[in-house]
Amino acid sequence: MEKEAEDTRVDELFLELSSETRLSLLRILETSNLKTQEIANRIGMTATEAVRQLQRLTDALLIQRNPDGSYSITEYGRTMLDLAKSMEFVFEHKGYFSTHDLRQIPSQFVSRIGELSKTKLSLDTMETMDVGQRILSEAKEFSFATGEGRAPALMIPIMNEQVRKGVKMKFIVPESQVPTSAFAPNVETRGLSFIPVIMVVSEREAAICFRFIGGRADYAGFIGADEVFRNWVNDLFLYYWNRASRYPIPKEE
Repeated sequence: MEKEAEDTRVDELFLELSSETRLSLLRILETSNLKTQEIANRIGMTATEAVRQLQRLTDALLIQRNPDGSYSITEYGRTMLDLAKSMEFVFEHKGYFSTHDLRQIPSQFVSRIGELSKTKLSLDTMETMDVGQRILSEAKEFSFATGEGRAPALMIPIMNEQVRKGVKMKFIVPESQVPTSAFAPNVETRGLSFIPVIMVVSEREAAICFRFIGGRADYAGFIGADEVFRNWVNDLFLYYWNRASRYPIPKEE
């Protein structure tokens, strides 16, 4: 009986979050405390309807009424809104995620997938590859990337010049691709037995491409300059970097 009661409460929570109006209310209250009439004006509804929707969210503990009569989102509501952003993002790109395996990455990053919400989905593999090369070429502070093999020959002199300028560069490649001086001298490289995603990130921009279901690599993916997205990709790269095999840095001969 206790398990059934818990399920019912979860069902009720999903019901509250299934309303675009109530989600809009939560998003508004995420940034500022507002009173009923202010909320009604923002949403474009009557005060009576606003009171009804606010009461539902209050009963669900997603918002609270303050002593001055204003409403604010609760920490619980803020957490649920963050989770809702992830579901909305996956839903928005359901076609892509129907054919790509998000489970290749750790669950803690899947739960944060809503942090990609301000990206552009590029299905043009040439565009994505051009963005990746631009990120490497235009980085001023650092550039981290994963790849299925050595860098393209045309990128090697660019990467070496970036290192000479003081740009910190790190690469993760398959363990079978032991780096030599022909790869990119002075670029720090580590190896993984399996590269779960193709990604590149700098202090300015990032791109990430998930694998197809079945494991085949794809170069269509998400690109953007949003700071939250860049931090997500950077965190994911460092997660794998700390688990990758160390290689000595090849030196220029």
